[in-house]
Amino acid sequence: MATIAVTGGTGHIGGVLVHRLVELGHDVRVLSYKGERGLSADLPNVQFIDGDIRDRDSLRGFLDGAEQLFHLAAQISIDGDLGGLVPAINVDGAAAVAETALEIGVGRMVHFASIHAFDQHPTNEPLDETRQRATAGHHLAYDQSKALGELRVREVIARGLDAVIVHPTGVIGPMDAEPSRMGRVWLDLYHRRLPALVDGHFNWVDARDVVEGALAAMEKGRTGESYILGGHHHSVTTIADMAEAATGVKRPGFVTPMPLARIFVPLQAAFDKARGKIPVNTSEALKALSGNRDMRIDKARQELGYNPRPTEDSVRDIYAWFEQNGYL
Repeated sequence: MATIAVTGGTGHIGGVLVHRLVELGHDVRVLSYKGERGLSADLPNVQFIDGDIRDRDSLRGFLDGAEQLFHLAAQISIDGDLGGLVPAINVDGAAAVAETALEIGVGRMVHFASIHAFDQHPTNEPLDETRQRATAGHHLAYDQSKALGELRVREVIARGLDAVIVHPTGVIGPMDAEPSRMGRVWLDLYHRRLPALVDGHFNWVDARDVVEGALAAMEKGRTGESYILGGHHHSVTTIADMAEAATGVKRPGFVTPMPLARIFVPLQAAFDKARGKIPVNTSEALKALSGNRDMRIDKARQELGYNPRPTEDSVRDIYAWFEQNGYL
């Protein structure tokens, strides 16, 4: 069994990944930012090392002796670049991790980019790994950061790093302890805290399927290749219907048309911020929910054996996990 390093191991996908690696018998190191532990705190064979991906010295200590590396640490944002934090983590941090992995001699790295690293337009044409990246200044800060971070990793691959890149779509699923922004949406639906839905859509994938795809990428992915790890495309209304079927709690009846949402949401977001509440939606979130409708996973299916489960199964498991862990 291998010694495997994981950045971002305290997040949703990262926690699922660490659990799976332990199940497979590996020794796991998790880079812990500000002492965070997450779901992995009580697992055997997991070592937490305090550090920061922007600090090369802490990265060297973290990676020394590691045979494989999964780099998941990122700053997600649907509200701009957060004062420069988004590019600092997603671009410079990704480069620092890749460069240190090459310097230390880590055997192989799987870098987690995002579906948002791709230009979503044209939205009515298939989006696969050949799509141009969202590097231009008019792209959203998060999208641009994930695209530029991928490019920085590719520069290190060109210098000899053995790395593969994966691009998850909209992640859902159980074991969402924080919970994530999408996790809060599931809970808000259950507790009837959402007055209306938005007439949007996206590709939704279970974190457990993303993890299996990443493990397959580590084993079988071709150096320097990208693999989209997606699931199934559904409207917001459809996934709310799935939540209602799983819980028996009726979903909101009103669905806000996107043009109206673009007017209302910024006002609601500003009101939420003034009350110290994290907004469920922002103008940037609405753009994501108006993106590409045809995200292709053919390459991951063919080369990695990737096969995402039905979204309905994920939604049932989400609420079962929330109930078992006292969230409901």
